[in-house]
Amino acid sequence: MNAFAKTLTGPVIRLHPDDNVVVARIPVAPGTAIPGEGITSRDEVKPGYKIASRAIARGEPVQKYSTTIGFAAEDIPAGAMVHSHNIEFREFDRDYAHARDYKPVELLPEAERATFQGIVRPDGRVATRNYIGIISTVNCSATVVHGVADYFTPERLADYPNVDGVVALAHQLGCGMELSGEPMALLRRTMAGYIRHPNLSAAVVIGLGCERNQIAGLMLEQGLEVSDNLKTFTMQETGGTRKSIEAGIEAVKAMLPEANKVTRQTVSASHLTVGLQCGGSDGFSSITANPALGAAMDILVRHGGTAILSETPEIYGVEHTLTRRAVSREVGEKLIERIRWWKDDYNKGRDTQINGVVSPGNQAGGLANIFEKSLGSSMKGGTGPLMEVYKYAEPVTTRGFVFMDTPGYDPVSATGQVAGGANLIAFTTGRGSMFGAKPVPSIKLATNTPMFTRLEEDMDINCGLIMDGEVSMQEMGERIFRLLLDTASGKKSKSEELGVGRYEFVPWQIGVMA
Repeated sequence: MNAFAKTLTGPVIRLHPDDNVVVARIPVAPGTAIPGEGITSRDEVKPGYKIASRAIARGEPVQKYSTTIGFAAEDIPAGAMVHSHNIEFREFDRDYAHARDYKPVELLPEAERATFQGIVRPDGRVATRNYIGIISTVNCSATVVHGVADYFTPERLADYPNVDGVVALAHQLGCGMELSGEPMALLRRTMAGYIRHPNLSAAVVIGLGCERNQIAGLMLEQGLEVSDNLKTFTMQETGGTRKSIEAGIEAVKAMLPEANKVTRQTVSASHLTVGLQCGGSDGFSSITANPALGAAMDILVRHGGTAILSETPEIYGVEHTLTRRAVSREVGEKLIERIRWWKDDYNKGRDTQINGVVSPGNQAGGLANIFEKSLGSSMKGGTGPLMEVYKYAEPVTTRGFVFMDTPGYDPVSATGQVAGGANLIAFTTGRGSMFGAKPVPSIKLATNTPMFTRLEEDMDINCGLIMDGEVSMQEMGERIFRLLLDTASGKKSKSEELGVGRYEFVPWQIGVMA
């Protein structure tokens, strides 16, 4: 069934024979005998937390999935709870062994590949949704952008049933920042990635007029041109707030008839590009939802599709498991270069998770540090070869399993993935993250049944069924894959039903503010 099938009825889960910890499946009271381990619990242990399966000497590596997640900060007796209070986070050597374990994917013949009902654009790219986007160049035009989008209520779009909506894409950047260099380049390629995204049939770009991120500079640098489905204007030239909202509304009205002409047709699953996210992770993330999503991505990649793993701080400590599977040394070294930039430049000396401490929610869910969180986070990408590494919001052109450098903060990370071309988002959560990312549908995967039951209105699939012993890991991977196909075909996700995703366009701010 799966690696821990024999322990699914017991109080703990053993993940690997070499581990010196086991994971509590249910609440474990002090004095509880642990079947098969020959130990008795010394502490009250919450579900998802770890218990020492033998005595662990001070300084000895703590092993989970036969992977080091830290070092014993003190002598830990068998049966004691193991968490941040007695695990020390410190650096240790890792053998990157670039491309040593690379194995090419055996792609299914095209005739055998799964299909979905997609929207084929004139250039051959395939959309999963059909929106019109209203994009601000600067925060100063954010109110106008939302004013335009808010006008187009479901009632006003009733005559255009093939248009999923008009979405505002406002942000907090665009001025008071560096005029050139990577911060501005990153913002502009993020905006251009959305403007060009197949899920937008048309776009309106609105600026203030005096900002540093000038429309003319954006258009020139990104090779964009005004056309029937791309309009631009500035508030200062148009006549202010009210007149700019009116002008934006009129521009969208003119775009709607053409946008409504789309029809869905049968296309290969090779046209799917899935951005992988996790948020509100817990001790079960690495046991259920993340590996199950990884199993789904292994299926997708065999069908010719693309999986984008991201959140660079959340692979730190296990990056060697990715470089070993890289298609080449060059690709592996690209990943390590990004890790070093984070550690040596961007986050050096700062209290961020890549330097050890994860969020209070992660800790409350049973994760001791970033090494343990990364162990689970990296599983979302599956077991296949790493084919390429991209900077934030760069267009993803290589198919298969790839990596994009992003922060771990979910809205920022997903924004980069969508800008890169993701037309679906798959989001695992143990604590219960509520997330959407218009114009791309997001599905949310719960790690455990109690949370799924409590937050079922927001969760799309319950991966806790693996831990409950009802389905195998591979069966859940198949379910996730089928849900992705259905969602890509137009089935609304839970976040779409709730209207989530109106404010989650958050480009990464890497530069200084002035």
